[in-house]
Amino acid sequence: MYETATEMVRTEHADLPRQHDIAATQIQDRRHFPNRVSHGARILVAALGVVASAYATNRLLTTSPDTNALSIATFLAFAGGLLSTWSPCGYSSLSLLRPHGHYSIQSVAHWIPTLGTHALGYALATIIFGSGLGLIAAFVPVAGTAGWPLAVVGLIAVGYGLHCLNLIRMPYPQRRIQVSHGARNHYPMWMISLIYGLQLGLNFVTYVRTPILYIVVGLALISGSLGGALWLIGALNLGRWMPLLVNALPIRDQSVQAWLASNEQNARLADGLLLTAAGAAFIVFGLG
Repeated sequence: MYETATEMVRTEHADLPRQHDIAATQIQDRRHFPNRVSHGARILVAALGVVASAYATNRLLTTSPDTNALSIATFLAFAGGLLSTWSPCGYSSLSLLRPHGHYSIQSVAHWIPTLGTHALGYALATIIFGSGLGLIAAFVPVAGTAGWPLAVVGLIAVGYGLHCLNLIRMPYPQRRIQVSHGARNHYPMWMISLIYGLQLGLNFVTYVRTPILYIVVGLALISGSLGGALWLIGALNLGRWMPLLVNALPIRDQSVQAWLASNEQNARLADGLLLTAAGAAFIVFGLG
């Protein structure tokens, strides 16, 4: 049912009926890795992110704070989308949504509709999710990524950055399920790709292993506009979709999966660095 055994904890009841598959499989948070980074190194990453970002942001206060804050928010959203590839659904989507047969120009050409419908699913999800956040944002008594609301989001971002670096523990509510794996037994690949794109693009329908998602949602809510919310969710979902492009290259699935698994801890460190750095920047912009 799942392509990444390291991501899951299975029960011993392998012969359970299909309707009980999800109940028999549980997604766990990853906080410990085989090659553990030392506590001091993780503190250094956090300090580097906060101090360097705060200094650089302070130098930018004389320019256009709103524009600079939006640029950082956009980059964070896109990077968060890329880092979500290390979620269980990221592993399995890359493994399933591949060209059929041996690699060739013809097999890639036949695979292009799958790539396109996956993008369409993400686009539809962006409109649905982004519009919902934009509607809520219209009633939030703040407008624009500036002032104390931005500083509050920045403080939360720093907290989740420290969470990713395993220095503190923050709440991490998630639906601990994957995409609809049963769809592969009933629909052609292009339709499965569309369904997966829609599910993943809604972000809270499946498990996402990066708290950058929470910060992007917070930024969308304080943007005060439909356009701002759609822009940030669009950047997030673009980052989520782009890793599928690797399947257009002559790279074996086993190599992709092995690379992801071997760099999972690095992705977690990148999460922590980006969140602490962006959080510090938002605090400076918000209070400056």
